[in-house]
Amino acid sequence: MQALDENILEKCRSAKRVVAITGAGISAESGIPTFRGKNGYWKSYRAEDLANFESFQKNPILVWEWYQMRMEICRKAEPNPGHLAIAKMESLYPEFHLITQNVDNLHPRAGSKNITELHGNIFTTRCTKCTYNSTLGSDSFPLPPICPNCNSILRPNILWFGESYDIKVLDDCIQKLRSADLLLIIGTSGQVTVPVYLAEEAIQSGAYSIEINLDRSTLSKKVNVHLQGSASEVLQLLMVK
Repeated sequence: MQALDENILEKCRSAKRVVAITGAGISAESGIPTFRGKNGYWKSYRAEDLANFESFQKNPILVWEWYQMRMEICRKAEPNPGHLAIAKMESLYPEFHLITQNVDNLHPRAGSKNITELHGNIFTTRCTKCTYNSTLGSDSFPLPPICPNCNSILRPNILWFGESYDIKVLDDCIQKLRSADLLLIIGTSGQVTVPVYLAEEAIQSGAYSIEINLDRSTLSKKVNVHLQGSASEVLQLLMVK
């Protein structure tokens, strides 16, 4: 990739309040497949067929088998230079916050602390009846896992199709986005409504917006600049503080 325009670099140097929004594209560089679209089938099921509470009620073991497979992929994957660059940015700016659509745990493993996992984390569970929640270790577990408090079935602590976002979490993200002076949109297709809405909050509030993606998205025409390339490659060029 060619050197970046000096104006872009100056915007990154002068920024004080930065928010990054990441999608599946950044984790694809670590070998995490996208479980939606034509390549998103598993045992003839689409992600939409399994990632919903109705399917979980009908066949929790099937859904948990799918999540076990996904967890193993995520466990073997390693954070790439894009993840590491974002984690380093926390120390470069007075205020930095990461909002990720990804559930693969690679951002925390890379060292990101100021993070909102908008759709949850694949290695966490919550009870379908009581308030119990936990983090799954590397050991195998019986299917379906059972709540130690009330003996009900545990479910992945993931936002499924048809479920609502946590309003308090969204409000907190919106406040950070409205005060941001630099917005980085990284590896997202712009097809998920809420992350697009969140990005637009920062854009409409005056943040200088940079999209980093291999392809153009629904947000490309709305940002100040679209940088075509991988997150690992482009983020290294933006590390100018």
